[in-house]
Order: sequence, then C-alpha cells, then structure tokens
Amino acid sequence: MTSELCFQTASQLARQIASKEVSAREVMQAHLSQIETCNPKVNAIVTLVPEQAMEQAREADEQLARGEAIGPLHGLPIAHKDLVCTTGIRTTFGSPIYEDFVPDQNDLIVERLRQAGAITIGKTNTPEFGAGSQTFNEVFGATLNPYDTTKTCGGSSGGAAVALACGMLPIADGSDTGGSLRNPANFCNVVGFRPSPGRVPTWPKEMGWFPISVQGPMARTVKDVALMLTAIAGPDPRSPIAITEPASRFAEPLQRDFKGVRIAWSRDFGELPVAPEVTAVIDRQRSTFESIGCGIEDGQPDFRDADEVFKVLRAFAFESKFRPLLAKHRDRIKETIIWNVEAGQRQTGPQIAEAEVKRTRLYHRVREFMETHEFLILPVSQVAPFDVTQPYITEINGVEMGTYIDWMKSCYYISVLGLPAISVPCGFTADGLPVGVQIVGRHQDDFGVLQLAYAFQQATEFWKQRPPVAK
Repeated sequence: MTSELCFQTASQLARQIASKEVSAREVMQAHLSQIETCNPKVNAIVTLVPEQAMEQAREADEQLARGEAIGPLHGLPIAHKDLVCTTGIRTTFGSPIYEDFVPDQNDLIVERLRQAGAITIGKTNTPEFGAGSQTFNEVFGATLNPYDTTKTCGGSSGGAAVALACGMLPIADGSDTGGSLRNPANFCNVVGFRPSPGRVPTWPKEMGWFPISVQGPMARTVKDVALMLTAIAGPDPRSPIAITEPASRFAEPLQRDFKGVRIAWSRDFGELPVAPEVTAVIDRQRSTFESIGCGIEDGQPDFRDADEVFKVLRAFAFESKFRPLLAKHRDRIKETIIWNVEAGQRQTGPQIAEAEVKRTRLYHRVREFMETHEFLILPVSQVAPFDVTQPYITEINGVEMGTYIDWMKSCYYISVLGLPAISVPCGFTADGLPVGVQIVGRHQDDFGVLQLAYAFQQATEFWKQRPPVAK
C-alpha cells in the first residue's frame, strides 16, 4: 500500500484525497515511511518535520469532512528546496553560516503551495547557496543519484529530484539560474520545468527585475508539473516582472495535435561538446517526435555571445547578493562562490551594459529563428551523471572546461534568453543512467512547452522506470 501510494502521480493522489478514497493521513504516513526507507541511502531530504506534517494531514482530512473548499494540491506532501524560507523550519541554504537559521516568514512560493493545500514535510538538499550543478555541502554532505549511488544527482535542486525519483514526494519546488531545475531532473528521470521569468513570481528577492533566476515545479510527470503551476503561477504585486496570465491556464487539457509543427533538432547547439552517450540516447527518440506529427529540421539559432552574457550577468548578481557575506565570512564560503563574487567585483559598467546589448541582439536572433520553428529540441546536460566525488566536470570530449559552470552551457544558454524550457525523461545510457531531453518554446509559451513534453512523455513513458534504491 505504501509503495502504491508513493508512486502514484500527484494528480491521482489529489483526486483520491478529494473523493475520500484515501485520507491525507494515509498519504502522509506512506510518504514518511518511504522517506524512512529510502532517504538514508541517498540523503535527499535534509530537514524533516513529521509530527507537524501528520498534524496538518489530520486537519486536511477534517476540512474535507466539513465540506470546506479545498485547493488543487489538498493533502499532498511537499518538501521545499533548502534555499526557500519556511516559517519555523530550519533553512540553511546549504551553508555553515546558516546551519541553525530558522526563518520567521515564508517565501511567496511556500505561501502559494500551502494555500493550495500542500503540506510541508521538510526541506531538500542543495549545494551551498545553490551554486553549481552538483548537490553537496558542508552542512549535510552529498545527495546521491538513486539510479547509481556512486554518481551525482546534479543540482542545484538535486535533493528535490532524488526525493521525487524515490517516491518520497509527489511534487517539489526548485529554482533555476543556469539549469538547476532541468539538470537534476535530467539526471534522475523526473521532470523539471524552468518557466518564463515572472511566470512564478518570487518574493522576497533582492533584485526584483532580474530575469535569469526563476523558481518552478518538479514532479515525475508533465501533468503533475502543470498541476503544481495552477498553484504557484499567476501575478503578484510584489514581483515587478510577474506575468498577468492567470494560473488557471495550466488546468486546461494538455492534449494537442502536433501534426505539421516544425521543430529544430540540435545535438550540440552548433558548437558545444556533448558526451556521445548523451547524444545517442536523445537521437533514439527523434522518431518519437516524428511519430507524434512534428516536422524535424536539423539546426539551431545563432547562440553567439550567450556564454559571455550569462557569465557577466551571473557575476553581477553574485557580487550584489554575496558581497556582505564574503566580507564577513570569507573563510566559511566555498571557493567557487568567492570566484564568482570577485569576477563581479572586477566588472565595469560598460561591460555590463555591453552584455545587455548583446543579450538583446541574441534574443532577436533566436526569436526570428523560432518564427519558423515552434520548438527547439536540445540536450539538457552535456554529460551523463558523473562521479559524486567530483565537484564539477572539467573536460568533455577532450575539450577543457574553463570554469565550474562551463559544462552547463546547454542549460544556461537558454536561461539568458528567458525562454520556457523543460527536461523530460528520454531514456537511459548503456550503464542505466537517466538522460533527459530539453524542449524549449517561444517567448512566454510555457503552456505550449508543457503540451509537447506531455505528448512525448505519453509516447515514451520512461518516467515509470523506478530507481534501484526505491524498488
């Protein structure tokens, strides 16, 4: 019964709770039991509040018994990324500086999830301050890939991806600057969706107009990601870039006829080194996109300047956010963050202005390309899951990576553009390691991306393959 409940989709669980086929307490107890069984093997959930969660599950059942109105996520367990503030629940940001920090307010995404009826069960692991796509920190250690515990789960929403893959959660939140929703989903055979900036408004946020970093949903299926968006999307006056389209858009059916829809198929963005085992897995699914009606053309937009723009804007943001901490706690911050902050300190006003000009030109080159190609099909990550003891990738196909983030260009080129992008399970390498495919849509066409991802997932069903840790 426990395993059956834990591997049902969030949409199924929500329906069953609402119809009283199963109680919120039964669902919560099943997930707590799954955490007890699986979490010691993978270290995905790092702070757990079981008594509080069970009490809130009891209240959820009583609300149903009284016939009160309920939200779309009523009774569903959720854990929040340990970068997100949760009232009364420890939030460390993966940093020894905040090892014992307990916030006195919830971030907006937590507010919305609770208003929709989700019940907080704990926090998921992340690298220090979310920096890097490999989930480890000095507070909690590393999170392991459930398909091979000697490998990384990716990051920075690594704990969330692993918890989903193992049936410890039906839904999870994450965030994405250079790929942190997409990369761990790709490494763990789940779905991670980077929405358009402002689709999921963020608060508090020091740089409210900054579009590179976003929050978004993760789940085992595309339909569950859409379900979660019905709770977390929609405008809020505290976010100056919030998109006004209502969240109800994501409650609409995802089915669509893709006959004749033109997509661009790029194995390497035109220039990036991509490991052969990744390319092989994605190439095998080209026929799947053809079978659902898509017209495929090889090629990609001109991504010139994307690397420079991302690194300038990322360093600018790091310098702004972490300068005070670096001044006070330099000896307690990991070296890669220090490097990024100092890179920002060396930048000049003209450099930042030039990056913005180049970003605008890049956006229009891609926009013009996508006038004739509705979607881009790309690799999520340039490598398969690697040794968990390796902090980051330093070389791909003989090409040296210049910095700790260079191996993530396949994700952060898209971040620079602000386009909606999703990672959907695409298959497995010969060693049994998951590989996702990245689907990118036109400006603010989040729903269209979900529709194509849904059609692909329905045709393939790779998401149903459970990791050895959870069997």
